[in-house]
Amino acid sequence: MRVIDGMHRLMAVKLRGQGLIEVELFDGTPEEAFLRAVEANVSHGLPLSLADRRAAAGRIVVSHPEMSDRAIARAAGLGAKAVAAIRRRAADVVPQLAARIGRDGKTRPLSSMDGRLKAAELIAERPQASLREVARLAGISPATVSDVRKRLESGLAPVAESARTSEAPADASADASAVAEAGERRVERRTANQLSADPAVALEKLLRDPSLRHKEGGRQLLRLLQQQNAVVTRAGEELIEAVPSHCETLVLDLARYYAGTWMGLAKQLDERVRLENRHGVGE
Repeated sequence: MRVIDGMHRLMAVKLRGQGLIEVELFDGTPEEAFLRAVEANVSHGLPLSLADRRAAAGRIVVSHPEMSDRAIARAAGLGAKAVAAIRRRAADVVPQLAARIGRDGKTRPLSSMDGRLKAAELIAERPQASLREVARLAGISPATVSDVRKRLESGLAPVAESARTSEAPADASADASAVAEAGERRVERRTANQLSADPAVALEKLLRDPSLRHKEGGRQLLRLLQQQNAVVTRAGEELIEAVPSHCETLVLDLARYYAGTWMGLAKQLDERVRLENRHGVGE
């Protein structure tokens, strides 16, 4: 009957001389209770210090090694890179798993090599199967299945030799965040090549594009990009100073969440561009 969340509320009831308080019972292991307590205290109440959040992430990495870096980061109010660093330092006591559970509750492999080989087998057995069906059975994304199918049609192996080398068993335990960071750097490099010094110039070019302006989805995207440009224009001390101390953690969490959403969109577009480029080379 240990209190997971609500110590201050319980103390307030006792100080008022009340004998009852409404509660929500939690049935689970001490490790699960700690995870629930951290998630609750990060989302409301007095904000945890950075040291407290890092210490909590360290405990969660050990008790829940199956959770992805991003899932632990959201629970502890940290960045995924910080959690990845904590996981690396705890490598001696944390089991190295072949897959992890993401923020959405889905299990994904750290290495896509096994998934690609499985997809190749499924494509051979079920040539009429859809990309989504093969992706679901192989545990990889539809975009990756599409790439595997195109490689097979071109007479290539489902896994590139360079990928086999980089995803050898000796490296299978490498942190997934390292792969994510490499993808982020690749997206950033491409962005730097496409954008001018002023992002507003690139935005103005998109605003004049009729293929975006004449579709509802395109107009929605342009509105979001305009909002982002406004935020960038006002970024810095003006926005930081507007955040009161008791809201810092919530604003930080929201900023990280929306940044992660945009990064996810960037990665999907990056994957599509690479697939289109490969398809063009094959033709």
